Amino acid sequence: MNTSKLSLAPSRLALAAGLGLAFSAAPALADDAAPGANAAAAEQPAGGAGPEDDVHNRQTDYEGNIIVSAAGLKELDLLAGTSVVEIKDIQRNAATGQIGDLLTKIPGVSASSFAPGASRPVLRGQQGERVRVLVDGIGTSDVSNTSVDHATTIEPITVERIEVLRGPAVLLYGSQAIGGAVNVIDKRIPTRMPDHDLHLDAFGAIDSATNLRTAASSLDVGVGSNLVFHVDGSWRKSDDIDIGGFQLAPDLRADLLADAAEEQAEGELEEAAELREAANQRGTVPNTSMESWTINAGFGLILGESTLGASLGWYDTNYGVPTRPGTEHAHGEEEEAALFAAAAAGEEEGPVTIGLKQFRADLKGDVFLGEGAFERLKFRVGYSDYTHTEFEGDEVGTVFDSTSLEARAELVQNTGGALRGSSGIQYQHRDFFAVGAEAYIPPNLTDQFAIFTLQEYGTGPFQIEAAARAEFTKVKAQTLGIENDFDTLSGALGVVYEGIEGIRLGINGSRAERAPSAEELFANGPHIATQAFEIGNPDLTTERAWGLEAYARGSIGKGTFSLTAYRQWFDNYIFLEETGEEEDKLPVFEYLQQDADFWGVEADFSYPVIDTDGFRLLTDLSASYVEAELADGTAVPRIPPLSLLGALEAQTGPFDLRGEVQWFDKQDRVVGVETPTDSFTLVNALVAWRPLKDNQNVTLQVAADNIFDVVGRRHASFTKDYVPVLGRNIRASIRLSF
Repeated sequence: MNTSKLSLAPSRLALAAGLGLAFSAAPALADDAAPGANAAAAEQPAGGAGPEDDVHNRQTDYEGNIIVSAAGLKELDLLAGTSVVEIKDIQRNAATGQIGDLLTKIPGVSASSFAPGASRPVLRGQQGERVRVLVDGIGTSDVSNTSVDHATTIEPITVERIEVLRGPAVLLYGSQAIGGAVNVIDKRIPTRMPDHDLHLDAFGAIDSATNLRTAASSLDVGVGSNLVFHVDGSWRKSDDIDIGGFQLAPDLRADLLADAAEEQAEGELEEAAELREAANQRGTVPNTSMESWTINAGFGLILGESTLGASLGWYDTNYGVPTRPGTEHAHGEEEEAALFAAAAAGEEEGPVTIGLKQFRADLKGDVFLGEGAFERLKFRVGYSDYTHTEFEGDEVGTVFDSTSLEARAELVQNTGGALRGSSGIQYQHRDFFAVGAEAYIPPNLTDQFAIFTLQEYGTGPFQIEAAARAEFTKVKAQTLGIENDFDTLSGALGVVYEGIEGIRLGINGSRAERAPSAEELFANGPHIATQAFEIGNPDLTTERAWGLEAYARGSIGKGTFSLTAYRQWFDNYIFLEETGEEEDKLPVFEYLQQDADFWGVEADFSYPVIDTDGFRLLTDLSASYVEAELADGTAVPRIPPLSLLGALEAQTGPFDLRGEVQWFDKQDRVVGVETPTDSFTLVNALVAWRPLKDNQNVTLQVAADNIFDVVGRRHASFTKDYVPVLGRNIRASIRLSF
């Protein structure tokens, strides 16, 4: 039993009871509110009504998207590589239920693509412990950062928008965002009254490549003049994925066929047949089906310019974990004995699957403070009880359990003068426990406290932005008797020039630090997802990075553009290195540190080739490239290659027709057991129809992805040699908002 949970984290029952009291007290608080207190809120659009909703203070950028803005700042130029994915883009690109695959058309973004049930974002070549995935500014509280086969607990089709912050977002969200962050804004806690007493959003979709069936809906109910109740739910089910050719990469397939020939020569005909069957598998990837469902309920109390709300939610998913064909699943001695006994009884080892469950409770407030030095107090609290179980057939293999609490508060300065900004504190606690044959990480506790500030000065053509964050982290492995303390200090300074009409030019410098994670410090055991026996290093020191970023964005004529160039110099970069040894039939990898150098460019351009009253033809072009090298001259593993995207979109009132081509270069800068990947091209098309003239949020869409059924492999993926991208996929979806 993990007794630390009883003393260090609130129980789920107690927290649920507390939030239940908040739910029950909300109507009384609403009745006590002064009449007309919600006058300002009543003028706002309906909650969850679509792309025009105003969850935060936000501004329209030069591409018609939304610029992510920190509280109190005009624009967050310290994170120049920032993009926003809105509802219509989520509908266009949500081919799977994981947040990573949804974002791969954004410059500088790839995906870990371990399987359809598990895919995390890769930002500028960084992933895992260097990229935070957030829900409205605080962590998802899952364990997707610990392993690429662990899913993120976010259902994309129930969110409102997604903010993608490329580059060191550590200043905003903590040291685990040294490579960037993905911030998902959902609607579970309403922040405005709906236009009508009821507001309904719904979504449904099917596809051909996974036999997808999915549906989701949300309902906001206004009570009186200042109370909103919210409920939403989703369901998703898909089968094994279809692909365009052989499952295995050419080199791996050739190895299996050679092994089959050897077995044949030795008279092992059954083994040879099994190897040939694995080598010749094509058209589908076995054990990639998934099923998930979610349900959430929340309320929002709007009192004049202040809001307060809370929510409860449940996430449940079961998905297959594809394994490398032709290799044996590594086990400890006890499990191997059990499997040997099962084999003697005529039983076979079943496929590996993961059953994941998360209970989550959230509290959110925005309090108007008046006309003094500080205008607002914003706060967020999130509690999570997370468990996932790895099954081998019907047998329980390993159970991962994590209880966490994260809280954040900001004071926003009044913006009457030239100095604008906000300052705050953040606390995070995680209690992690794993048990089973492949529990390669010992039980551990992580506590982190931080103070931060973001400031902006200037009203003329020049503006200066500065930010700083001090963070204090304690990581403790109870069973090992080891405790590590890390104090980190990160800062950034940026200058913006707006002297050219319609164009912003800027340059940012940063110094970011990251504390090693418990996984990097204490891992010691077989990690099947990465096909490695991983050994942590308790002596790891703080990872540090100097960064320099220059950008230009704006409009030239009717066209809009964005161009960013960046470089990061890492001291004590943490990475896995192959030792050449073998343990439990797996190659041994150790966590080591070495200096590293990252640099890259990102660009996008949009221009209306034809723009008349009834017809618009828009062209979109984008590109991204990143290169990374360790101090000894070897490549950093799993760095995405050069990618280019070109699209034409015709917009004619109720119809949109779009065609696009996305090309990925080969990647042959590899190290150790990493394999190269070939170049590939995806050709996609879609047509969207908005049948209601007075409601543009009702959209029917038919899309065709990977029209030519090519076999492509994402280089950032650990499973690229046996899990290629989806083959030809015809998708149909409908989105409703009333």
